[in-house]
Amino acid sequence: MKVEQVLVSGKRGATRLGFAVLLKFYTQYGRFPRGRFELSGEAVEFAVRQVQVPASELDVYEWSGRTIEYHRAQIRGHLGFRECSVADAEKLTVWLAEHVACKERWPEQVRVELLARCRAECIEPPTPGRCDQIVGAALRVAEETLTAKISARLTVEGTERIVALVAGLAQKDDAVTGEGGGGEDGDGLPVLGEDQGGSGQCEPGDDAHGDRQAARGPRSRATGRPVRRRRAEGSSRMASSPSHLRTHPLPLRVTLLAALLYEREREITDTLVELLISTVHRIGARAEKRVTEQLVNAFKKVSGKENILFQAGGGVDGRAGGHGPRGCLPGRVGR
Repeated sequence: MKVEQVLVSGKRGATRLGFAVLLKFYTQYGRFPRGRFELSGEAVEFAVRQVQVPASELDVYEWSGRTIEYHRAQIRGHLGFRECSVADAEKLTVWLAEHVACKERWPEQVRVELLARCRAECIEPPTPGRCDQIVGAALRVAEETLTAKISARLTVEGTERIVALVAGLAQKDDAVTGEGGGGEDGDGLPVLGEDQGGSGQCEPGDDAHGDRQAARGPRSRATGRPVRRRRAEGSSRMASSPSHLRTHPLPLRVTLLAALLYEREREITDTLVELLISTVHRIGARAEKRVTEQLVNAFKKVSGKENILFQAGGGVDGRAGGHGPRGCLPGRVGR
């Protein structure tokens, strides 16, 4: 506190109050205010009580020029901060790409981490436009690193088959039925074109739908991709048309298509399981209904049901079947 009093001791009027406000704002937020509009009334009143200068003097304080630049340099030197240089921006970009952008894809959250890193490194945050450039560069570097890592895990054959999906879809109108070429399978249908159609709703008894879903599974696995889907990649792929995908670099193109195929394989598997469960329930319901109908029909077809029930109940002496007392015939009451 004594050091701060020494800093403001040689200043008077508006410069004294303006310097105090800048110092307190920088101490709290790690940056300078962009203007009077960012200063709250409570903060100004606190500074007024500390430096004993009327609040009206702040209205004549100049927010640009040599005076405020000199004040900023004094505050940076006092707090141990420095302006963000080109080398600092490059280091911040690398750090964000390695520790933040590889996990977080939202620019707003990456920006928050950037500002926190600047304060931890005693670097004055860059301007908003430069912050956006650093965040964008970090996201691009992280994306390139990730796509290169994923595409490197694919075999050469798998990569060729994935790339052929986009090329085959562009030529699907005049595609010729072939074996493994042009992104088509044995029946001449573009695999990516089928995948874009969605899995659809499965209906019990729809054998054609089940056959189509079962046929798509092996074709989706034929690319041999050992990757798992990321939401950002899947969303990017679904928002891109095949022509746009062909403009992407090869690692990004392969990664997006592999993520799409992985997700489609999961959807197809879920659809087949739902179809199987529905079929099993349907079979069980039909079997139960058939057994009930058979029992009812068998009971209706029996002739002389009353006599059979009476015999089962027994005669007067309570004995069922055979001859009753005094040699009575079955079904008659002896005298």
